[in-house]
Amino acid sequence: LITMNTALEADIYGNINSTHILASSMMNGIGGSGDFTRNAYISIFMTPSLAKDGKISSFVPPVSHIDHNEHSVQIMVSEQGLADLRAKTPKQRAELIIEKCVHPIYKDLLRDYFRHAQRVSFGQDTPHDLKQARSWHIRL
Repeated sequence: LITMNTALEADIYGNINSTHILASSMMNGIGGSGDFTRNAYISIFMTPSLAKDGKISSFVPPVSHIDHNEHSVQIMVSEQGLADLRAKTPKQRAELIIEKCVHPIYKDLLRDYFRHAQRVSFGQDTPHDLKQARSWHIRL
């Protein structure tokens, strides 16, 4: 079974939000996407790289709500390209998603965030600076 589902937003580590806008307003029900994703041989999530006429990136440091975690997402696709996340560490996933899926107008911002998060997170497996990461959603 190869499954393809839609993401409202995805984060640089491969977590998917497919139901809630800014973690509070439900846009879609989760339906069967979780069942299909977790039982798939290959699970693919797709989203345009931009939302709101380019005012926001569909790829963010952390998603505002997680419906599908990075362990269930194997391939991420946008109109910019495809990131095969299988057998990758969180840091490798971040580099791939930024390079392959993020719109060019947001690539440098996400690269800067990722480098900063690695510096301030002291070797954590999934580096984050929560204050800076949440600012992506707060700006909206």
